[in-house]
Amino acid sequence: MDKIFIRGLTLEAVIGVHAWERRLKRPLVFDLELGVDARAAASSDRVRDAVDYTAVSAHLRRLLDEQQPALLETLAERIARALFAEFAIQTLRLAIDKPGAVEGAKQVGVVIERRREDYAACGR
Repeated sequence: MDKIFIRGLTLEAVIGVHAWERRLKRPLVFDLELGVDARAAASSDRVRDAVDYTAVSAHLRRLLDEQQPALLETLAERIARALFAEFAIQTLRLAIDKPGAVEGAKQVGVVIERRREDYAACGR
């Protein structure tokens, strides 16, 4: 399995369980690793045969504009479902860091790993 990745993508979102968190957008930092078959893109040298990480990033931006969940876990799962629906990926490892969420902590967040079959098996 080939992998493409996006690391340190900082986007703003409304997220949190507390009312004060939901007043303003706050930065979230995303690391994605997408399992793909890159052979067609490598042979053709055309972005249309690849999973375009610019398109993946744009898709994330749109999703964050539309979604305002309370939990990072909810956001991560919604992102996973959206990426599997939109792109020819077989696996996903997604980490979301919420800077400043816990005083004194360098980083806090969530990491999920999903496979395309995880959703097919459940009829999703």
